[in-house]
Formats: sequence, C-alpha cells, structure tokens
Amino acid sequence: MNDTVNPAHFSSAILSGQALDVAHAGDTLAVTRNGQPVLQLNVDIGNECWLARKSGAPQPPALLQQALLAALESLSASRAELTALRLHAGEWPEIKAELLRSGVARESGPSMTVAPAMLWQLPQLWLPQAPAIYPQNHVRTGERWHPQRPAKPHGYVYERFIPWLGQTIAFRAADVEQDLHTMHKWMNDPRVAQFFQEEGDLDYQRAYLSGRLADPHMLPLIAEFDRVPFGYMEVYWAQENRLGPYYAADDYDRGWHVLVGEQAYSGGQYISAWLPSLMHYMFLDEPRTQRIVGEPAASHHRQVRNLERSGFAAVKDFDFPHKRATLVMLLREKFFSNRLWHPSPKA
Repeated sequence: MNDTVNPAHFSSAILSGQALDVAHAGDTLAVTRNGQPVLQLNVDIGNECWLARKSGAPQPPALLQQALLAALESLSASRAELTALRLHAGEWPEIKAELLRSGVARESGPSMTVAPAMLWQLPQLWLPQAPAIYPQNHVRTGERWHPQRPAKPHGYVYERFIPWLGQTIAFRAADVEQDLHTMHKWMNDPRVAQFFQEEGDLDYQRAYLSGRLADPHMLPLIAEFDRVPFGYMEVYWAQENRLGPYYAADDYDRGWHVLVGEQAYSGGQYISAWLPSLMHYMFLDEPRTQRIVGEPAASHHRQVRNLERSGFAAVKDFDFPHKRATLVMLLREKFFSNRLWHPSPKA
C-alpha cells in the first residue's frame, strides 16, 4: 500500500461514544484512542490484502476487537476494489473465537478471511442503537396485512465517516421542536417546493412533521454532515405505504423520500455519500429487509438513470392518482456483494 490516505474516524457505541481514529501511512495502518495507540497493522495489498498485526501493548479483548473492526471498516470504506481481507489466525488468540462467531471472519487453515459484504452488515459499526430482531406479529392497517412495527427511535440512528469527503454523515430522528423552523425554511424554498409540494406556514409544518412522527409506518429523519443539518429523509414500510398496492410488496420492504434543503449540499459528491448511506441504514436497521423501493416521477429521466447507476433496477412505470411514477428497486444482495457503499463512478 504505497499511497497515504487521510485519517479516517470510526465511532463505536460499544465504546460509549469514544472515538477510534484510524490513520493510513504507507503500509502501516494505526488505530488510536484519545491519541494513545491501540493497534497497528502492516497492510500488504497484492493479489490479496493481508493485514499483519504488529506487536504492541496488550489490550482488553473488547477494545482490541473494536480497534480491528475500525481498521477493517476504514480500509474497506476507502478501497472499493477489495473483495476480501485476510488475517493470520494465530495473531488474534484473544478475539479469534468472537470474530468467527459474529461472522466478521471465516477460518481457512492458518488464515481468517474477512468479506466486506459480511462486515458491512454488522449494525454495531454504524448504528449507535444496534437493533434487536423485533418479534413478528401481523396486524391490519386498512386493507394491508403487515408485521407490527417497532417503536420509533430517538436521537442519532446512523453515523459513518465518508473518506472521499473527509466528513461524517449522520441521520437522527426528527423532532418537532428542534427541527420545525429548519423544516419550514426548507419546505418553502421554491427549489424544494417544486417537487416536494408541502410548503406552508409554521402551523402547517408542525402538523406535517407531527403527522409523520405519529404514523407507525413512517420514520422522518434529519440528515447531517459534521452535525450540520442539510436534508430531510422519510423512511417508510412499503406494505402500509401508498406504493404497496402497486406491486407485490414483501413484509419488510422499505422505501424513502428525500429533500436536500441546503443548496450547498446538492452536488454529486454529497449525493454519493447520503444515498448509499441511507440505503445502508435501512438494510442494517432491519436484517429481514431484502428490498428497498422508490417511486420517482417517470418524467424525471435523469433521476431514474442515476438510481440505476447506483444499483437500483427500474421495474415498471405505473400511475398514482397524482403522477406517473417509475417503480425502482434495490436488492440487499446486490448492495452488499457489489459494495455499493462506494460511489458509482457513473452516477
């Protein structure tokens, strides 16, 4: 690994919010906490990527495992071409059993193989509130028979360092009192109102956001870069949504609506960060979610093409009462096996 990569940051809820810093320099990858060394690795990228553990001070197993995960996440986040990372099995006696049990690694003779497609499905790496599998109990909403949905989260639900921006993206649950004035500004921006069509005064925006928060099938989120709000995102369960009757919706299909409220964050380099991060969050939040769907206007040909370049398939055109739409769909297997958390060079 001959080039130097800017330091990457990795936050772990397991470490009570303390940050682990990952720095790449030459063929060395160093993980520190509060400026103190935790783990150093030699990185050899040839036909395969090998990570060899350097000697250092002993660490508690939990901290050592988090440091290794931080290193693996940082490397696989910045290297789109890596399909596997290899560890020397004998170098990790303190945590080898847990790495194998959790699915981080698979053992093959004297080595352990880490597949990014599996690593990136571990929610504790990006979700401050790692979800449990919510018990399945079907209920009826109107004519739709669907699983009962879990209570909505509060606070931050996803956080990820974006190497090509040098910034951290985060999603948090929207809050009426905290976000009302920001939502009012965004919704009444002519650029946003043209397509979102929810402009109105403060009372209207309060009712709109309160309604989304009260709706069991909808989760409204505020998106931030380095803690600066830039957009509003609605994540919904497709079965109960207006989209559900227009295709054979599965129990855990999810969909999304987005508006970028701050013009400064509307460029392609930001879309390449928030779009895959939002998809990543939905797949992590519910491991039974196999498909993510959307319904852009069929006339928005550029948007549909960009979604196709980002991994979505355009399934069909259909007619809502208010617009002709294109059903687009992203498969879980495609997202992780194609490592779509990296931006598409064509999108």
